[in-house]
Amino acid sequence: SALGFMHTLLTGIEYDDFNYNSRIDRSAGGVGSFPIDIYEPVYGQPLPPILGPNYWDDEDLQSYAFYMQDQVELTDRFTLQLGARLERFEQNYTNKLSAAGSWDQAHNAVSPRIGAIYDLTEALAVYANASRSFKPNRGADRSSQAFDPEEGIAYETGIKYDLPEHNLSVTAALFHITKENVLTADPANVGSQAFQVAAGEVRSRGFDLSVAGNITPQWRVIGGYAYVDAEVTESNSAAVPVGSRLANVPEHSFNLLDTYEFDNGALDGLGLGVGVKYVSSRKGSTSNTAYDMGAYTVVDLLAYYPLTHRIRLNLNLDNVFDEEYEERAWNIWAYPGAPRTLQAGVSIEI
Repeated sequence: SALGFMHTLLTGIEYDDFNYNSRIDRSAGGVGSFPIDIYEPVYGQPLPPILGPNYWDDEDLQSYAFYMQDQVELTDRFTLQLGARLERFEQNYTNKLSAAGSWDQAHNAVSPRIGAIYDLTEALAVYANASRSFKPNRGADRSSQAFDPEEGIAYETGIKYDLPEHNLSVTAALFHITKENVLTADPANVGSQAFQVAAGEVRSRGFDLSVAGNITPQWRVIGGYAYVDAEVTESNSAAVPVGSRLANVPEHSFNLLDTYEFDNGALDGLGLGVGVKYVSSRKGSTSNTAYDMGAYTVVDLLAYYPLTHRIRLNLNLDNVFDEEYEERAWNIWAYPGAPRTLQAGVSIEI
């Protein structure tokens, strides 16, 4: 304690060194370079010649950070949190096909944060926080130029309800986040190497609700719902106009996992569960030519049974109804979700 207040101090340092070397060799381009009928394929055709390397670069990114946070109990009900993160990154990019496309850059940043919690009752509390963020952007654009780092500011306010005797927690929150220099797929290079562009500014705001804990000693639930309005608010590219929705961000999402564990009789220790996940439609890219990925719902089942205190059998059936859906997308490619999958396993605690 200091000055009559109780303090909880957190401090630390971080160092990260990331190195990425990429070389892409491609065959002759064009749709007709290697024609094949997927319904009546003719094998053994000569392959088109490899031309390249088409792209060849090396990147080294080092970051250093020092952070400090102090949580101060000003009264029995009111707690204040203050913190800051000091960071520097040094980035070296080498274009091995064009020396003129190589560069170095370094940036320093201070990212403060402030938060407060007020206990209305022993179980119910309201909170609010604000923070700035800073993150170096990897890679280079199609002209082999560096990206400025991503910078953002976030505001959140909400309410928490905790029942320790049931190990149950419910949280509802409103949030508003803006970020500058967020990377997105370059619409001018659709179908080419996956170059990126930095959007001028993007905004994400919405509401989320989460619950985790026990309804009864045997019945446990974990779940949440989120509404997210995420779009470009300032643009550096005519192909990414203001109002474009951010790629892969659903407006509505919901997930719930229910498990029940028997605690007596012949079924003692047997756990059964069902999970439901819903994701609304999303854009495949952040641009004026973005395609849509449809909404989907996936249902999973799970079961487990302890043979001994250290050995447990597990059985999962994912995507019970074999829903066909796109899980996420990048540039012109949408990646399908996993089909119906049965997994059985044994876990051993040593």
